Amino acid sequence: MSVSTAHADHVYQSANQPSAAASSPIIASWRRCMTMHHLAPEKGSEPIFLADAEFHRAREISARLIAESADELDRIFLSVGKAGCCLLLTDADGVALERRGAATDDQDFRQLGLWSGAVWSEASVGTNGIGTALADERSVTIYRDQHFFSSNISLCCTTAPIRDHMGQVTGALDISTCRDDVNELTFSILTQAVRDAAQRIEGNLFRRAFPGARILMLPSGNSTSLSLLAVDQDDIILGATRAARLALRLDDIRLAAGIPASDALREERHDQGAELADAERAALRRVLSRANGNITQAASLLGISRATLYRKMKKLSVH
Repeated sequence: MSVSTAHADHVYQSANQPSAAASSPIIASWRRCMTMHHLAPEKGSEPIFLADAEFHRAREISARLIAESADELDRIFLSVGKAGCCLLLTDADGVALERRGAATDDQDFRQLGLWSGAVWSEASVGTNGIGTALADERSVTIYRDQHFFSSNISLCCTTAPIRDHMGQVTGALDISTCRDDVNELTFSILTQAVRDAAQRIEGNLFRRAFPGARILMLPSGNSTSLSLLAVDQDDIILGATRAARLALRLDDIRLAAGIPASDALREERHDQGAELADAERAALRRVLSRANGNITQAASLLGISRATLYRKMKKLSVH
C-alpha cells in the first residue's frame, strides 16, 4: 500500500468516527472537508489561484493589513528564510497577499502553491495551517500527515489568525516548510514566533484604527492574547481588542453607547459625587506640570488670575 493510499484510508476511518472528531480539532477539520466541502483525501488538489484583477482587488481591500504586516514579515524572514521556510500573509478568505521566501526554494514552493494569489482555504485545499486557523479562528500547527490531502503530507505549517480593531479575523500569518529534517520540537519554536508576530500586527492595526487615542494594556493573567483598550481624553472607551472585549464583557453596542474606562475596569471610587472635582484636580495638575510649577504661567494658560488659581489649588489639595 502506498503512503498516499494509507493516508487517505486513515483520514476516512478517523473522520467517520464522530467521537474522534469531537475530541480532535484535526479530525474535526478532516470531517468538515468531507461533509461541507465534499473533498476526497486521495484526490490531491492544488490551491486555486486568483486572476490578476481579483488578486489586485484583494490586496486593495487588505491594504492596511499588508502595510502593518510588512516589518514583521521582513523580520521573521531574516530568521527563518535560510532554513527553507516560506512566509505567507493571507486575508480572511485565505488568499495569499504577501509572500517571503528564498529564491533557491521558489520552485518547490511554487509547485506546492505556496505563492502569492493562491487560496489556502479549507474549501480549496482541505486541512492546512491557513485554512484551518481561519475556520477555527485560533492558532494551529498542521504537521505533515495531519493535512487532509495526501499530496500535502510533506508540508509542515504553523499559522496564527490576525484580528482587526473590532476583534474580527481579518487575515492569517503562516510559516510553512517541506524540509525533511524539521522535527516537531524545532517547529514549536516557529509556532511561537508566528503567534507573537500576529499579535504585534494586531497591535499595529489597533493603534492605526484609533490615532490620537490613549492605548491601555490590561493585565493578561494567564492569557497570552493581546488585551488593549483605546480611550479618548474624556476616559471613554473608543475600541477594544477581542481579548479585552471578552475580559470586560464589552460588545459593539456597549462601546457605541460610550462607557468610561474606569467603569469597565471597575475602578473603585469612595465618593461617586467627587468625579467633577477629580477631573478639575487632574486638569490643574496637568497644567502645572506643563508650566513646570510656575504659578504665573499656569494661570495664564488657564486664563485665570494667580489668586483664583491659588484658591482652586487650596480647595482641591493640589500642591
